[in-house]
Amino acid sequence: MKYACLNPISEFGLQALPAGFEKTEDLNEADAILVRSAVMHEMEFAPALKCVARAGAGVNNIPLDVLRDKGVVVFNTPGANANAVKELTVLALFLTARDVPGGMAWVRENKEDENLAKSMEKAKKKFAGHEVYGKTLGVIGLGAIGFMVAETAVALGMKVVGYDPFLPDALRVKLPAAVTVVDDQKEVFRAADYITVHVPENDATRGTFRKEAFAEMKDGVVLLNLARAGLVNEDDLEEALKSGKVARYITDVPDKRVANMPNVIGFPHLGASTEEAEDNCAKMAAEELGDFLLNGNIRNSVNFPAVTLGAKEGARTLVLFKEGAETEKMKVLVPGFQKAEIKVKKGAGAALFEGGEAAEGLKALDGVVRVLTF
Repeated sequence: MKYACLNPISEFGLQALPAGFEKTEDLNEADAILVRSAVMHEMEFAPALKCVARAGAGVNNIPLDVLRDKGVVVFNTPGANANAVKELTVLALFLTARDVPGGMAWVRENKEDENLAKSMEKAKKKFAGHEVYGKTLGVIGLGAIGFMVAETAVALGMKVVGYDPFLPDALRVKLPAAVTVVDDQKEVFRAADYITVHVPENDATRGTFRKEAFAEMKDGVVLLNLARAGLVNEDDLEEALKSGKVARYITDVPDKRVANMPNVIGFPHLGASTEEAEDNCAKMAAEELGDFLLNGNIRNSVNFPAVTLGAKEGARTLVLFKEGAETEKMKVLVPGFQKAEIKVKKGAGAALFEGGEAAEGLKALDGVVRVLTF
């Protein structure tokens, strides 16, 4: 098996690849691609490509539908960088509560002052802030990152109000009792002194923070966005900052316009930029694509459902199909179909069978996109 890397990938992580996997610079012969932030939307994809593994959670840089229609499975690594992003979020929280950046800038500007110690006693009142203890943090998105942020905020003595329409009950019960989970994000907007967002950017979330949302918020609210730029409407953000409705906006994904707005603190996309996070993401991505290419198992795919049968002993067949495909006929065609897993998610399906003798017959079925044997 051959793999290609579109970005530098942690060597520690690549050690998790199965023995015998070979790196190639030729994308036309790669069975798998590992990627971090490289944009793939304009790429041409060779017939040899079977999977793409994103060493990170966000997949905005990958054409998911195009690859789904080609029968290429796309993986991501949810939770692998969650602690790194959580820690940066907590740092952002403190930077907005206390004007540390302003104070640091003052020291740099006055570092040649012979009476610096005396001067700063007069200057420091300009950088006075407040404590986060007792304040209310609103968390939009209680997945791996948001969950950890909520836990940490409770430990800091904050009140926490969270919103996540997809929060499973199993995760909900693990949240600290002090976290209030609401069914309408407007309740978060109205209650919070600080709001942090940890959701992917998609059609449902794009522009979540716009004029109507800002109108629901407290005057002087602080907004933290270490997720995706598109979650915030820039026109409405600029107006909210100028009016004071939003006291500060801190973002890990600034563009030129946002970086030049008043009361903005920007980071250069540092959320997952720790050695530990890069290692964790690379290792998880390598394990996912290795298990897929050896066994046909799909775990943490963003364009096909999960199907797993463990380590294979003999031949195995994976059928990738569109919703509505003739799954009953698949069972007839594949010997040993009793050992099978068939699932459909968001219009795409995957069927993993023990046995590999019926590939051609499966390809002929309506709705089948690709058949792979392992």
